[in-house]
Formats: sequence, C-alpha cells, structure tokens
Amino acid sequence: MLKLIKNKSPIEFETRERCFISEILNDEAVPGHSIARCRVKPGVTTELHSLTNTRETYTIETGQGMMDDGECEPFLVGPGDSVEILPDHPQRIKNISDVDLVILLVCIPRFVPECYVALEGV
Repeated sequence: MLKLIKNKSPIEFETRERCFISEILNDEAVPGHSIARCRVKPGVTTELHSLTNTRETYTIETGQGMMDDGECEPFLVGPGDSVEILPDHPQRIKNISDVDLVILLVCIPRFVPECYVALEGV
C-alpha cells in the first residue's frame, strides 16, 4: 500500500538545543519515523540531551563537527558520515567549521517533544 503524505513547506525554527530545525516529515500518520534537517552555527555546541525510547541517526550534509556523549572522547564527523544514537543515550555535537553544520536527522519512532531530555546542569 502507498500512502502520500503532503509535504508542508518546512519552516526552520530555533530550539533550546542551540540549533535550528526544519521538520521534513513528522506526521501522526507515519508514527514509525520522522525526518528533520538540523543547522548548527559555527562554534556552537548543541545541548547535551537524550531521546527517551527513540533511536536517532545523524547524517552530516555540510560542515564538520565533533560528536560526543559527555563521556567518550569526541570524534570528528563530516559530510557523508552517519552516527547512530541508541535510545536514551546522551548526545551533542559541536560545529568546528566556519560554515553551518547541516545534519539530516532520522528518529525511530517519530520524534515527539516529550521524548527530549535535557542533560546539562543535571
């Protein structure tokens, strides 16, 4: 069976995470996953956070970043690299380039605001 989900023009919005998000697909009609584009300005590190019961994959489109979980040694990621983040695992990324770091985000199941857990200052 095929199901058409009409693309609403994604509007970029700023988040508490210190990045900008454009939701490409996040619809109750497709509960199994969501897709978004994240933009992080040069020099910015996103907020350390986790996603409750949600697996997330980052795929870097442009820029370079240092990815870590608050405990491991940060590692370099760049265009074409993907990082799998297991449910409930801490994550953050720092843009170390002089251009915006742009990341395609896929969440399984779909991202809902209630799954976001801020871990800074905890």
